[in-house]
Amino acid sequence: MFDNLAEKLQNIIAKTHSQELTQDNMQDALREIRRALLEADVNLRVVKSFISSIKDKAEGENVLQGVNPSQQLVKIVNDELVELLGKELKPLDLSGHPSLIMMLGLQGSGKTTSSAKLAVKLKKEGKNPLLVACDVYRPAAISQLKTLGKEIGCEVFSVDGSVDVQNIVGQAISYAKENGFNVLILDTAGRLQIDTEMMAELLIIDRVYQPQEKLLVIDAMTGQEAVNVAENFDAQIGLTGLVLTKLDGDSRGGAALSVVHCTGKPIKLTGTGEKLNALEDFYPERMATRILGMGDIVSLVERAQEVFDEKEALKMQEKMQKAEFSYNDFLNMQKQMKMFGSMDQILGMIPGINIKQSDREKISHATDTEFKKIEVFIQSMTPEEREYPELMNTSRKKRIAQGCGMDLHTVNLYVKQFEQMRQMMGGMGKLQKMFGGFGKNKLNDKKAMVKAMNMMKGVKPKVKFK
Repeated sequence: MFDNLAEKLQNIIAKTHSQELTQDNMQDALREIRRALLEADVNLRVVKSFISSIKDKAEGENVLQGVNPSQQLVKIVNDELVELLGKELKPLDLSGHPSLIMMLGLQGSGKTTSSAKLAVKLKKEGKNPLLVACDVYRPAAISQLKTLGKEIGCEVFSVDGSVDVQNIVGQAISYAKENGFNVLILDTAGRLQIDTEMMAELLIIDRVYQPQEKLLVIDAMTGQEAVNVAENFDAQIGLTGLVLTKLDGDSRGGAALSVVHCTGKPIKLTGTGEKLNALEDFYPERMATRILGMGDIVSLVERAQEVFDEKEALKMQEKMQKAEFSYNDFLNMQKQMKMFGSMDQILGMIPGINIKQSDREKISHATDTEFKKIEVFIQSMTPEEREYPELMNTSRKKRIAQGCGMDLHTVNLYVKQFEQMRQMMGGMGKLQKMFGGFGKNKLNDKKAMVKAMNMMKGVKPKVKFK
């Protein structure tokens, strides 16, 4: 979402490299930063405050006499972005018994889906959430929530035929206490900003049950209107935080940079994809570093820990070392990589990879296309061929080529690449055994090194030791 803004800010900062920060070039840089922010749909009030803060800090003598002007400007802009985005992580308040989280938003903002995503996140954190169907107006809203609840394995509480939302919440709280649920997620009805009657309904729930969290779900694609929506809801009901959805979309990013500053309410959660596990805590510092092209290795590691199963990874490692890696194993690895995120997202999180957004998209598209072709190629095999690659012969390759709609040359290429990968993995296993006790005995270390070098050359050891 921030890619266009990130690319422009990085280019502006790069221009100051090896220059002294003077009044003139600072004015030029600030003018370009202002233009980049406005083009990203950042609120004018926010732009003025942001530029003013950077100017005040950049004109200090301690900055002018520092080391590298480009690094100084990066530090200043990074600090201001962190400030703009809310300074630090603001975790959810789950102190209630049970805790109440009221999900608010306009019609079509993704509130029901975000409620389900939040339930998935809380379950991972050891909570026992209960989804409460409070949208009694939209046709099929309750059915949608029940479908999502079934998919994620989370119970949904509803009262058939009732339109008394206050009563539904009261019954849900009693049910939660009796059945051991410690967090209630209230999926309220989507409404218009001018809908005073429905706003009054929220106020009654707020006054009677005093939820710990009142989270406004905002679609990042709404741009400037997101600020007006957030200010309106906050004035009427008093928000505790924001949930920003579609952060992986192609919008210009102004909503996220504007809404915190204008409302004074933190972004607590962000939706980063369509899958029901794609809801994350919002870390202002991590987002700032990503905008400035410095990556986000912490989030990358955390996502890897969520996606990859440690036991399965160890099994896969053993198979690789023994050269027993099958086509089925490759498909399983590919499925995990899809859960990890697109190549575009991964590249954006790795520090030091300064690739333009357009180039990242090309790489991501090419990688996805190639993986899909390989997946079709493997799915055209019999179960035995997938599990035992050594069965592959010319007649089998011809049949697979017809099944996947590829020519024989392409199938041969994929088979050859797979065999090379298996051999390489087996070779790495042997190297690991050779260097298993490395550093304990100098003579053994020397023998292991010579063996490894000769093995990589494809010859037998010729060096003799006394």
